[in-house]
Amino acid sequence: MTALTLTRVNADVHSVHLPDGSHVGNLKRVGTVWKFKAIGYDAAGSVVPGGGPLTNRHNTAIATPDAAEVSAKLG
Repeated sequence: MTALTLTRVNADVHSVHLPDGSHVGNLKRVGTVWKFKAIGYDAAGSVVPGGGPLTNRHNTAIATPDAAEVSAKLG
């Protein structure tokens, strides 16, 4: 399992990072449900919504913004 870290952006968004600090997505509260939104970057550094190394986990529901739970569900 990969240990992911969360950084609070605001009350409804946390950014999700790999152990090396790479940004791989955001955890967003959609209504009452937290969902992982994968993010990748192309060769020019532009954001690719739904892309990146966790693209197959895009829209995964998470109970709460907790790094251990997010790591278990996505890692």
